[in-house]
Amino acid sequence: MEGFVGELFGTMMLIILGDGVVANVLLNKSKGQNSGWIVIATGWGLAVMVGVFTAQSFGSLPAHINPAVTVGLAVAGYFDWANAPGYIVAQILGAFIGGVIVWLHYLPHWAETSDTGLKLAVFSTGPAIRNTTTNLISEIIGTIILVVGVGAIFLGAYADNIAPALGPFLVGALVWGIGLSLGGPTGYAINPARDLGPRIAHFLLPIAGKGDSDWGYSWIPVVGPIIGGIIGGIIIIIFI
Repeated sequence: MEGFVGELFGTMMLIILGDGVVANVLLNKSKGQNSGWIVIATGWGLAVMVGVFTAQSFGSLPAHINPAVTVGLAVAGYFDWANAPGYIVAQILGAFIGGVIVWLHYLPHWAETSDTGLKLAVFSTGPAIRNTTTNLISEIIGTIILVVGVGAIFLGAYADNIAPALGPFLVGALVWGIGLSLGGPTGYAINPARDLGPRIAHFLLPIAGKGDSDWGYSWIPVVGPIIGGIIGGIIIIIFI
């Protein structure tokens, strides 16, 4: 299937570096422990950059690595709906594999970390204040900014003047900015695959001393970004 391998490997790289920076900051006896939110947000921005480059190099020139982006651009008419299911499956599978690799990389640190919430946070997002309505709104807003930002970069006034190799850097900077500015309430999943794939990995893996996978919250970082992606796609139709 066209783009499947690229989306799988691109999303896998996204999670290896993205969940990897969270593990580095949160897990006990890691050399990066307690280095803070700016490190996490920066790591995720760079993870997106590498993920996009990887997806493109492995055969997915659109390089969505995010079901919300796939849906948003399909709504806007810039992506074929027929290819969307394959892209989304590849993204979730790649995210799952990425989560497994992060678990292996930090293998001795799980037993050294007693806080089950921190272990889950390596794999998936969670709210700072648990409120279904506001958590959903936060994910919707963050994803609208992502999809509209992607549209502004690649479809807007300067699109024809952006060198192709610069695109992944700009998307990484966009996600970096979202993390720094909007990430506080929910940890800014803004990507259903980014949350669901590693959460499944957390559920299945024999992680030392892990708690539950918080499935009661898990629908919010899936549904919220999809709604945000749809709204972002509509905004692109109207204004770009």
